[in-house]
Amino acid sequence: MSLILAIESSCDETAASVCKDEVIQSNVIRSQQIHEKYGGVVPELASRAHLEAIVPVVKEALKKADCNIKDIDAFGFTQAPGLIGSLLVGAGFAKSLALSLQKPLIAVHHMQAHVLANLIRNKEKTNKIPSFPFLCLTVSGGHTQIVLCRSPLQLEVIGETLDDAAGEAFDKTAKMLGLPYPGGPLIDKYAAEGNAVFEFPEPKIDGLNFSFSGLKTAILYFIRDSRKNDPDFVEKNIKDICASVQSRIISILMHKLEMAAAQTGIREVCIAGGVSANKGLRKALQQAGENKGWNTYIPAFEYCTDNAAMIAITAYYKYRNHLFAPLDITTSAKTAF
Repeated sequence: MSLILAIESSCDETAASVCKDEVIQSNVIRSQQIHEKYGGVVPELASRAHLEAIVPVVKEALKKADCNIKDIDAFGFTQAPGLIGSLLVGAGFAKSLALSLQKPLIAVHHMQAHVLANLIRNKEKTNKIPSFPFLCLTVSGGHTQIVLCRSPLQLEVIGETLDDAAGEAFDKTAKMLGLPYPGGPLIDKYAAEGNAVFEFPEPKIDGLNFSFSGLKTAILYFIRDSRKNDPDFVEKNIKDICASVQSRIISILMHKLEMAAAQTGIREVCIAGGVSANKGLRKALQQAGENKGWNTYIPAFEYCTDNAAMIAITAYYKYRNHLFAPLDITTSAKTAF
């Protein structure tokens, strides 16, 4: 049996989780509200907030898991990618614990962890998890990837964005529409109440790669031109605009995922990352699974956005294979996995 404490601090959530083998015992997340008034994450403020939150968050995770810090067998942390100042807080804390208790240190890649969130079992072990190999569409504010997973530690990116991420397209669209930060969930909310009556282009990109920069530009021009004719156009049509934008982003994602499944012959298909919490995307995956005979998997909502449970489950598989990190390992803002 292994008991692992994991820390996630890549952006603006301070999180800690305890994992007993492959079962999550606790998953504590403290979000930073300070960024709302700036319309986005301010790196320096994020770092300071992590410093304030990390001790109480770790204490709460241990308490909920009903264990003591001395019971922990290894310490995992997010090593990359992310805001460098934020990463340093979590890494430094995990290193200090590993050094003081003479326990192994495990470095985890944030995007690998999002994928492996699909392997998290509930305490009763009644939830279904994908069999290997499986495909995972990983969609977040900074990344959009299709990953071929042959095992927990054998992951290959077979498609990725050439420019902007899908999550960024959601957030930037929300900003153009005057919606408060974070805007992605609001687009999802309004989209459920509207109709996709406006047409936006789908980029013609070869292979399994994505592009969202052209779509963002098209949305910008559409809003600008529509407001010239009617200054209140956005306010009058906010639900239909959101539904139209969301429909196009999801169609871009699903077309590439369907292509990847056809090329590889894999029918075990997952989604992950912050945008996998989007109800429209979740519904689209389920419908595609029914139409194409896929077995589809979606992490629980608490494991979609940034969280430490996904770091813990990844650290568990690395622990089993004795993949430990030296204390002088450095964090990185943009390391690929």
